[in-house]
Amino acid sequence: MDSDPGDLAPVLLEYAQDKLAVVDETGTYVYVNEASASILGFEPEQLVDERALEYVHPDDRRAVTERFGRVNASAQSSASVRYRHATRSDEWVWLESRFTDPPDDALDGYVVSSRDITERVTAERERRDAESQLQTIAGTVGDVLWMVDGDWTELLFVNSAYEEIFGQSVEALKENPHHFLEAVHPDDVDCVQEAMARASAGESVDIEYRVDPETDYSRWVWVRAVPIRDDGDVAEIVGFSRDITDRRRRERQLAVMDTHLRHTLRNDMAVIMGNAECIARDADAPSNGRAEVIRQQGRELLESTAKQREIIDLLTERSTPEPVDLVRVASNAIETIRDQRPSATIELTAPDSAVARVLSEVELAVIELLENAVQHDPDGVPALSVSVRAREETITVTVEDGCPPIPEVEFRVLTGDWEMTDVYHTSGLGLWLVYWIVDLSGGHVSFDRTETGNAITVSLPCPSS
Repeated sequence: MDSDPGDLAPVLLEYAQDKLAVVDETGTYVYVNEASASILGFEPEQLVDERALEYVHPDDRRAVTERFGRVNASAQSSASVRYRHATRSDEWVWLESRFTDPPDDALDGYVVSSRDITERVTAERERRDAESQLQTIAGTVGDVLWMVDGDWTELLFVNSAYEEIFGQSVEALKENPHHFLEAVHPDDVDCVQEAMARASAGESVDIEYRVDPETDYSRWVWVRAVPIRDDGDVAEIVGFSRDITDRRRRERQLAVMDTHLRHTLRNDMAVIMGNAECIARDADAPSNGRAEVIRQQGRELLESTAKQREIIDLLTERSTPEPVDLVRVASNAIETIRDQRPSATIELTAPDSAVARVLSEVELAVIELLENAVQHDPDGVPALSVSVRAREETITVTVEDGCPPIPEVEFRVLTGDWEMTDVYHTSGLGLWLVYWIVDLSGGHVSFDRTETGNAITVSLPCPSS
């Protein structure tokens, strides 16, 4: 048997999820459906004949009155408003209501359709609070903090430091997240775009480049970008951009001074050693011995300048740690030392492979440790052992020798336990080279004295740690 639609309408209203009501011209409830019980805790009969405005939060009554007045005065057929409505438990529920004046005289009043938006309002408030806190924090740092969507088409956040460093407005960047490329040095744009593509593909990237044509691109920035995944896809990319102009300037000054010093030193030492060779050839025995001392000290000084060059390159080129098999590194270093000193006996204990995340210069560090042990062996027939061990979070490389104990000052100054002074200082640059390679790789160096000599252990992080 077919039902009359007129009979079904009241039933459907009662099963509606939204609160549906009818109010008269004075704003008094004349009808409320059953949804009022689940949303507000009031049964419909408790609200009928009540003034609706009495249940509206005092701070929201003006907005509700103004919207309802528009419909009541026939200025428009409908209007919407968000406000807080009292509940039976004396709490407040956020409603989004639409007032409608029906187009005919079927209803003697105005239809009010209300939806509970409390969760939405709470989420919006929490988001605004979080954004406000983030802006406050971001405003206190000099770095540019930013977030974009996965394909760089929408700017999600950037702080005001962007304008000072890149020389562009935040508003322009919001309109087009690629706008910052106009501030990048033309020679660096391709590298920046390639880094952007890698980040969108899910790779964390580090890059340094020049920005701000207003300063003739004299400003350098270091940018770190990290992709954030959602269900396997890159949803956002977050990062920071740091002004490293001063660091770059110091590095350039350091490189210039290093080049000048090494050039001058090599030329002057060539003169000194040439004259020492003449003295050694023509003088008597005592002078001949002194000339040999001069020549030996000159050779050691030139070797120090070579290590200085390696250190300058390490500190200025800023390479990035990468996965490296330390077993292969140790094997190559041992072969290098054997070629230099065939009389040296070097035993290697290691697994098939042991991969750490380190600077590619790590092989220089292992070679330096082996060279140091070979040079200081008291018998002239060095016997060394190298062991590589894989632990849960680190890979260790230990070099053991039969040399006299390393003076405590050599490693206390190196590790920062003692401050370098005229009294406390290291005798050379070799261990500094080892220390800085390991430190920039995120590892550490430890020194132990054994019954027969020394054991120096380099601990380096695994790729996943």
